[in-house]
Amino acid sequence: MTRPRYAYLGPAGTFTEAALRAMVDASEVEMVPTVDVLTALTAVREGDVDHAIVAIENTVEGGVTATLDTLASGAPLVILGEVVLPVAFDLVARPGTTIDGIRAVAAHSHGLAQCRRWLGVRLPGAVQVSATSNSAAARNLLEGADYDAALAPPGLGERLGLEVLATAVADNPHAATRFVKVGRPAAVPAPTGADKTTLVVHLPDDRAGALLSMLEQFAARGVNLSRIESRPRSDRPGEYSFSIDALGHVDEPRMAEALMGLRRTNPVVVFLGSYPAATGYPTPVSDGTSAEDFAEARSWVNGIRSGRF
Repeated sequence: MTRPRYAYLGPAGTFTEAALRAMVDASEVEMVPTVDVLTALTAVREGDVDHAIVAIENTVEGGVTATLDTLASGAPLVILGEVVLPVAFDLVARPGTTIDGIRAVAAHSHGLAQCRRWLGVRLPGAVQVSATSNSAAARNLLEGADYDAALAPPGLGERLGLEVLATAVADNPHAATRFVKVGRPAAVPAPTGADKTTLVVHLPDDRAGALLSMLEQFAARGVNLSRIESRPRSDRPGEYSFSIDALGHVDEPRMAEALMGLRRTNPVVVFLGSYPAATGYPTPVSDGTSAEDFAEARSWVNGIRSGRF
C-alpha cells in the first residue's frame, strides 16, 4: 500500500519537519524535503505529493508571505489542520570556532528576524546571511560555506557534529510558529466546535469605508477574526487583498452566511479551508448567532411567507 507523500521545507532537521512529525505519524508517510514553500505547494497542486506542511505565521514577523501569496493564487488548495511550535535556536559552528571569531552567521530569513536583537548584542559585527532553511544553513557549514556559524533548530548541530556555541537563542522566549497542513480540495471535514476558517478577500474598490463594509459581514453575524493581513495585489498595483483567519466552521450558519455576504459584495473570495484550530479552545458564540438562533429566525421568516405570523 502506497504511503501518503508529504512535502516540507528541508533538508531534514527543520522546524517544518518537526511540525510534520507533530501532525502525522512519520512511520506511516513518505516525507519529501523541498527547497522552499513554493516548491512544496506546487508539488501538491501538480499531484506529486498528497500534502504539504508549511509555515504560515510566526509571532515575530507575522504572516509568512511566501505561503500566503502562494495559497491565494493558482489552482485551489485548502488548509486541513494546523500546529503551533515554540521556536528557539542553537548557534552552531565548525569545531574550533569561537563566538569572537564569527564574522558571518546564516539562517532562514525568518530565523534571522526572530534573533535580530540577540545577534546585534552578541555578534554586533557579523554579516547575516539568508539561507533556504535553518537546517540547510547548518548543514552547509560542513560543506565549506563562506560563513562561520548558523542558527539551527535545537539538537541539529550536535547530531551533525558541529559545535554548539549558544542555546535558546531568541529575542522572544515565547516565540512560536504556526504550521499548516495543505492539500487539494475535498469535502470539508466536520466541525469540531473549535475551528478556524481561512480566506482571501479582494475589496470591490478603493474607497473610504470599503474595508469596514467587508468586516461588517463578519461582525453582523458574530464571527470573530483571529488574523487579518493586507497583501498587495499583483494584478492591480496600489490595491490590496486581505488574508483572514475567522473563528468558526463553514458548516456553522453564522460562518456560512458571512461567506455568502462576502461573495455577494466582493469580486474575489478564496476559501482556503475550515479546520480544527491548534488551540482546541471552543469557539465563542455570541448571543443570537448560534445554529439554533439562525434556524429559529429562518423558521420565522418561512412562517411569514406562508401567512403564519
